[in-house]
Amino acid sequence: MKFTVRLLVITLLMSLVLVSCSSDAIEYETITAEAAKELMVEGNIILDVRTQMEYDEGHIENATLLPLDQINAGEVDILEDKNQVILVYCRSGNRSAQASKALVELGYTNVKDFGGIINWPYEVVKD
Repeated sequence: MKFTVRLLVITLLMSLVLVSCSSDAIEYETITAEAAKELMVEGNIILDVRTQMEYDEGHIENATLLPLDQINAGEVDILEDKNQVILVYCRSGNRSAQASKALVELGYTNVKDFGGIINWPYEVVKD
């Protein structure tokens, strides 16, 4: 009987530990283009996760190109501060969501996905 009670107590304690750990998980935030525009101030990173060719066709001013493939490979040396605001976009929103998730998994804590440039209502820079 004592063994059963101990086992039950241990099981309950382990369950509480697991539940408390999962609630502390860092996630990225999905925001609107308008909210992203307001956050585009000095010090915040604007990250374009498309290809070089797509970037050259038109990108948001001051955006840094870091293709999704590089992020997935862990090649994120240009992102030194894991607590800085990182605003992520792609063409339609699919790759930006994938990149945002990958960045969080790499330890970045302030990632904001604002979707695709096709929904960007402001000017873009064309090279």
